[in-house]
Amino acid sequence: MGKGKAKGSKGKLPKKKCCVSKSRCGRCPLRMLKEGTLPDGYTVKKRRLVKVGKAA
Repeated sequence: MGKGKAKGSKGKLPKKKCCVSKSRCGRCPLRMLKEGTLPDGYTVKKRRLVKVGKAA
């Protein structure tokens, strides 16, 4: 118990900040953005993961 994924989970979440390694790690927000696996409601700005909100 506790080793399986939670029901309805979308896999690993991205890191908050890119580690700037040449070979991108598995949770790199830049890599996930390029592959299209970034969760809905998130984007990457200046190598940091940011939540997209409604425009004011």
